[in-house]
Amino acid sequence: MSEYNAKNYTEQGGEKTVIGGTLEILEGASVTGLPAAENQADSTATDAAGLVTDFNALLAKLKAAGLMVADEE
Repeated sequence: MSEYNAKNYTEQGGEKTVIGGTLEILEGASVTGLPAAENQADSTATDAAGLVTDFNALLAKLKAAGLMVADEE
């Protein structure tokens, strides 16, 4: 009996694919189904306080989209 061992595989039934190696996405390929954050407009802040506000808005959008772990309450 030969044994086959792979870092990348799809479990029986096809419900789960495990990537243990490198996943390379070539030019022209696409990935669907991933979350996307709401657009954050370019900052027009003229002082540090305004920049903090813009940056916090970006963080909130990343968290809402599930791209960043939300703050603990």
